[in-house]
Amino acid sequence: MTGLAQVPWGVGRVFEHRMLQYKHSYRATVFSSFLTPALFLASMGLGLGTYVDGSSNQALGGVSYLAFLAPGLLAAACMQSAAFEAAFPIMAGLEWTRVFHAMHATPINGRDIALGNLAWIAARMLLVAAIFTLIIVLFGAAASPLVMLAMPVAALTGLAFAAPIMAFAATQRTPEKFNAIFRFGITPLFLFSGTFYPVESLPIFLQPLAWITPLWHGVSLARGLSLGTIGEDPLLAVIHLGVLLAITAVGTWFSIRTVNAKLLRG
Repeated sequence: MTGLAQVPWGVGRVFEHRMLQYKHSYRATVFSSFLTPALFLASMGLGLGTYVDGSSNQALGGVSYLAFLAPGLLAAACMQSAAFEAAFPIMAGLEWTRVFHAMHATPINGRDIALGNLAWIAARMLLVAAIFTLIIVLFGAAASPLVMLAMPVAALTGLAFAAPIMAFAATQRTPEKFNAIFRFGITPLFLFSGTFYPVESLPIFLQPLAWITPLWHGVSLARGLSLGTIGEDPLLAVIHLGVLLAITAVGTWFSIRTVNAKLLRG
């Protein structure tokens, strides 16, 4: 019996495969997953934040720019890492190495492969969130102990992107369309979903576009936990959580269908 005995056998084996892969490649992810967000926090929160706090922080609810920015970067870092994990490795396993086809030739089925990959992405995002939360605490940017709950929220935010992107990745034979996802989807969301400034600062006609994005819900929920203001509007917090869970659930359903269809087609 292994530590994976508590989960379905096939899902656990796929998770174990991704984990062993990561042991050989984790060095390549250190900069993008951990150092880049930390550098953003230092340069924007401590550098630009000095000028923001020196002029006026009333637009930020009276908190320092560093404390405002940190939970937004936490959620955004998980979004970026999860999107990558759900795109290239999934298509690689289905098209380039066809390792998922090899798994499918065993008692492991398409559902196990989709869920095992999503479980691994969730674990990876928890690791990213835990390390970044430690950085937030060391920077003195956490205003409440509830920042610890922002870790699973950030991981869920990542899953809300990973699940639908995985469903799409399973339909692709080449990676060209991933460039469009990152260039016209992930990057604009990183900039315009409340990570760096309140979405209320956007033009009126753009604000609803921010509201329907998973990142805005993740940023808002993580920020409420980090600042300790989550109790001021508990209904809104429930809505944020519900939206993230709903997107993840629907994306997971589509991922299972597209991965299974791809494996059956051969």
